[in-house]
This record gives sequence, structure tokens and C-alpha cells, in this order.
Amino acid sequence: MAEFKIGRLDGQPPRIRNVPIAVTPEGFWCCPSQAALQKTARSPNHQDRPRGGASPSPSKASSVQRAPTISSEKRAQSTPTRSRTNSDEQICPPADAIAAPDPPKVAPAPAHEKRPKQHKISVGFGQLGSSDLKVVLYGKEGVAVKMIVHKNILAENSTFFADRISRQSPVSCIEVPDCEDVEIYVETVGLMYCKDVKQRLIRQNVPRVLRILKVAESLGFSACIMSCLDYLEAVPWVGDEEENVVTSIRQLHDEDHRADPLLKRVTSDILTNPPNDTLAHIIDLVLKSSEDRGRREMKSLVLKLFKENNNICTTNGSSADSSCVTTLYSCFQNCLDSLLALFRQASDPQVLAEQSSDDKEQMFRKITLEADNLLWLAEILSDRHAAEELTVIWASQAELAELHPKIPVMHRHLVSCVSARLLVAVGKGEALPSKETRRRLLDVWLQPLMDDYRWLLHGCRWFDRTVVEDGVGQTILTLPLEDQQAVLLAWLGRFLKAGDGCPNLQRAFEVWWRRTFVRPYAEQPGSSSGQH
Repeated sequence: MAEFKIGRLDGQPPRIRNVPIAVTPEGFWCCPSQAALQKTARSPNHQDRPRGGASPSPSKASSVQRAPTISSEKRAQSTPTRSRTNSDEQICPPADAIAAPDPPKVAPAPAHEKRPKQHKISVGFGQLGSSDLKVVLYGKEGVAVKMIVHKNILAENSTFFADRISRQSPVSCIEVPDCEDVEIYVETVGLMYCKDVKQRLIRQNVPRVLRILKVAESLGFSACIMSCLDYLEAVPWVGDEEENVVTSIRQLHDEDHRADPLLKRVTSDILTNPPNDTLAHIIDLVLKSSEDRGRREMKSLVLKLFKENNNICTTNGSSADSSCVTTLYSCFQNCLDSLLALFRQASDPQVLAEQSSDDKEQMFRKITLEADNLLWLAEILSDRHAAEELTVIWASQAELAELHPKIPVMHRHLVSCVSARLLVAVGKGEALPSKETRRRLLDVWLQPLMDDYRWLLHGCRWFDRTVVEDGVGQTILTLPLEDQQAVLLAWLGRFLKAGDGCPNLQRAFEVWWRRTFVRPYAEQPGSSSGQH
């Protein structure tokens, strides 16, 4: 950081400005940091406060030069006009400016003729002695930055400056009002003096490069735009950066399709819809996995991703969605066929007698695995509101339900979880099967669910009793009143014996009771729909 001491006409102690100076092969230029820009916008009372302490020690970095210090005695001999103009400026003077003799001292102008204070920063690029153009940026909070530049460099690199210079020739100053990002504007102009812009961007982060890209586009700085695109194409995007990058690129006026390689990271020219063959391959890999931890974690991840994107595998009639749902149903049917075959083996005494203990353990492990696969697929389809046909398939599994009590509960309980999930889907309106299907679903699977209920409560930490009981009760209440009575009376007999080991359907029982005995909607005797 370079230190400058600027004298004041009022005799008060001079203010010290710190301006970073970067050296380039073409010369030197100083780029104000964000802190420096904010510092100049402070109130005059705060800035005029005397500061003590020694000057900062010189930096040891070879790439930074120290600008010489101008003493307050020499500065006080300047003309009043120059003092008024530069009293609030940060200046990077050329080396020969220090040795030049000061003009004779002139009496200061009256106070009423003084101009209002301006918060300015002067920035020089390249060889200041050969500069022939000034660009003044007016930013927020009254900050103004004067850039001392060269016409030929700006005209060669920027279509904006080339047009302004050609229209106003000869021109010595260009003003840019309402500059949104003064700091990045100055940095982008400084990049016009660099031979390798991409190398300068390596040390930047993605948000800053996006800001540079925006300014470079407004200036028509093609080399900088391409360097920014090359940087963004190669660097990883973390967190929200992906959305910000894609949004910025799509707002870019890109007639030459220069951003196409970058967008290929998130889009594909070949596939306009989600690749269903890839999705089917992922599901197949997860279902066939024999490693417990990997399978469990990937099931949770895929299920979460399905829930986050409501456009995948929905029943909206598109061919892609229909293909996705068909894939899931095909996988469900394959797992169901495998589970039924395993149930037949595990319930056959002759087969069990011929198997070793290891074979039995392997068979029961497969039963647990297939039941877990069915539950996972049922969860996906129910969440996509695509489980209506699934309830029909599950309600028709009378043989599976008949074999269910013959399998140890520790291996079969996940089958009851499938029944519970489908009953919850019906109770929540996620699936809309016919009343025949709803009644058959309860007739076939409510009893096995009650048989396994105690195990589900104490053996499954993720089992939500409240959700299941509410879903079962609501499903029962969708039936005709006579069917409600048959199901609830059967439940009542079981509940009075098992107590906490049975689903608590008291809410559904209360609704049925009022419908049956209070009969608020019963037609009054002697009345008819045609009488008034």
C-alpha cells in the first residue's frame, strides 16, 4: 500500500490515503479496493479528524512499488485551484511529477467561491506521461473515480469506448454517470492493459468474475468476455453459484454462441426430457444392491431427489412421465414376484427341512430386502400421486397375505409397512382407487397389519403411528356405511384384546358412531325429495 500526504490550505493536518498499486509489464496502475472506495464516502467531519502514528512500513513484495511521499510543506505551495480540485483525491503521480518545481504561491480564494467537496479517486493506467484521456465514473454515495488512460488501448479493446471516442473526437474526457459497480468497472478497464486476461482471473472467485463479465459485456470487451467464459467453464461451481452462473450466461447477448460449451455442464442438446433409460438403470442398481449401507443411503438420496423435483414421474400424460411410471411399476412387479416366491419357499416345511441354517438365513435376508424394495417404490409412487394402480395390485395379493403369518415377524414386518403406506396414500387422497379396491385392500391387509403392529411400534424407529392410524381410519371412512361398520367392529374386537398392540382407530370409530346413531343426514320419515 502506498502512502500519500496531501497538504491542506486551512492549515489542518493532512489526510493520509492508502492506495494499492499493482505493477504490469506495460507500466503501473493503481486499483482502488472496496475499502478505499467506501473510505472516500465518509463524512467530512470524520475525515478531517487528525490521525497519529507512524507511516506503515514498506512491503517486501517485489511486485508492489511505493509511490514517494509528498511533504505537506511542498503541497502547501500549490495553486489554490489545484488544491481545491485534489484535496479529496487519491493520486498516483508519475515519478517526474515530484521533481517538478511548484508554481508561485497564490492567495486562496474567498470561502464563498469554494466548490463543494467531492470525494474523488484518481487511478492511472500504463505510462501516465503518455496518457491522453480521462474517464470519470460517478458511483453511489457521491464517489467519483477519475481514470487516466490511453485512447488507443480503450478503443482497441472496447466497442463502447471506441464509439464514444469516434463520435466526440477530439475528446479528452468521458463521463460515465450512474455507474453501478465502480470497483469492478475500474478493474475491468485495468484488464485492457494486460496481455493475459485469463491469467489475471485465476485468483478471482466466481461471484467476482460474474461481475467482471457483466461490466465487460457493457463495454464490449470481447477478450475479457471470452476469458471470463473460459474461467467459468473450467472452475467448479459451489452451492448457489451454479444458478447464478446459468442466470448470468443466459442474460448474456451471445450471438456467436460463445457460452454454449459452458452451458453443456447443465444442459444437453440431445436429451430434451429426463433420460428414462438412465433413471431405470439407477433404480435397478439400487434395488439389486447387496451392501446394506450403500443401498440404504442411496434409497434415501434418490427418494429425496424425487421429492424435490415434482416434474419427474408424474401422471400428467406426457410420454416421458408415462415411461418413468411404467419403469417404476415394472420394478415393483418384479420385486413382488420375487417376494411371493420367497414366501412360498419360507412357508414350505419340506423346503425348510432340506435347507441349511446358512441357506435359511440367506432366504430370510432376501425376503427383508425385497420387502424393503417394495416399500421404497411404493413411497416414490405415492409421493408422485401415481399409486392408484399400485393399490389395485396390492389388494389382489391374497396369497401373499395368506402366507404372511407363516413368516417370522422380524422378516415380514416390512410387508405390513407397504400396506400401511398405501392405506395412508388412500387416506390422504394421494391415490383414488375405486370403493371395491379400497374395501379389498382393507379386507386383505388390515389383519396382517394389526398382527405386526406391536413389532412396528417397537422395532421400527421411523414408523409414524399417528400418520398410519389417521390414514387407515380415513380410508375406512371412505367406504359405504355398512362396510365401515363391518371393518370397525372387527377392529374393535381386536383392539379390546390387544390394546396398545393394535392400531388406535377411535377417531374413525367416533365418526362412524355419529353417522350410525345420531344420523344427522338421515331422511325424516314421511319426507321425500319431491315434497317442500
